Amino acid sequence: MTRHRALLAVLPLSAVLLTACAGAGTPRAGAPESKSEAQRQSGLRAGSVDDNAAFTAYLDYRKKFAAGEQEVRDADVSERRIVTVTDRRGRPLFGATVRAGDQKARTYADGRALIFGDGRITVSYGGATAAATGRAPKVKLPVTGTEGRARLQVLFLIDTTGSMGDEIDRLTASVDSVAARIAKLSAGPELELGMTLYRDRGDEYVTRTTDFTAEVGTFREQLTEVRAEGGGDTPEDLNAALAEALAKPAWREDAVKLVFLIADAPPHLDYDGPDYLTEARRAAERGIKIEPIASSGLDDQGEYIYRQLAQLTMGRFTFLTYGADGVSPGDKTEHHVSEYAVLALDDLVVKLVADELKPLSG
Repeated sequence: MTRHRALLAVLPLSAVLLTACAGAGTPRAGAPESKSEAQRQSGLRAGSVDDNAAFTAYLDYRKKFAAGEQEVRDADVSERRIVTVTDRRGRPLFGATVRAGDQKARTYADGRALIFGDGRITVSYGGATAAATGRAPKVKLPVTGTEGRARLQVLFLIDTTGSMGDEIDRLTASVDSVAARIAKLSAGPELELGMTLYRDRGDEYVTRTTDFTAEVGTFREQLTEVRAEGGGDTPEDLNAALAEALAKPAWREDAVKLVFLIADAPPHLDYDGPDYLTEARRAAERGIKIEPIASSGLDDQGEYIYRQLAQLTMGRFTFLTYGADGVSPGDKTEHHVSEYAVLALDDLVVKLVADELKPLSG
């Protein structure tokens, strides 16, 4: 797409996972064309919401959205059940398989997984199996969960349309910081980085994936080849990108798996092929958590879809916040959220990683 509000954060958001963001990029639609040096140096701020933690509010948001005319792929999540699985010591059991009818999910690092609808649930891990019922079943299996140093795979799913050159350069320059910052977390994970880039049909490419590597220098070199070009209409082919991000990289069964979706546009819903809702369910089946980060300019349709991706995979919806002028960093957002805390974006995104790994640190 042609960037206007979007450029504020598409790749700087990745960079702030690594270190403080150096600038705020292109202003949002209707904002002044240029920003002062003070604004650029002040860094980005962001909030996040966990729609599974505030589920009643999320259901109310869904109801209000349904009264409009925005097109989405809808799924009834009102009969959501959070299954919590622990091992013989009472610790969260990561990687257990949870089934109910034709549904399957893998527990995340905190031992939780989502199942929808009524019926009998079975949980299995390491040859042990147990059954459960109820609205919030808790299952304890007579096994010992995986111990030792955590493995972490982080894949950046990035929209590369438009004038993204400066942002890509910043990410390339700061990528070395990510390994050092994550290594200092209490879990001390073994980190692998990968990326899936995407644009839209008619561009030079629709999707392009680089497999995981533990070599930060190699990942940085791969980033230097990325160019921000193409686009046209607002939606992009996020459906195809998400499908490739889940299928093509060498995801490990024993790793904590995070996808950081960094974009500002909804997917095309008029294309044949992969469907984002199907892909979100596939991610949950494999224990892959999607953490959408909404750059400025994401519209109501995009917000709804990004929140679907997060809710179905037990991630959080993160969004940039602004001051009264709508340009400089601040604490306000136009998204349909409330009761969110605001932090410097780099701190918030690193916190997402830390929170995900915390149950594995003992």
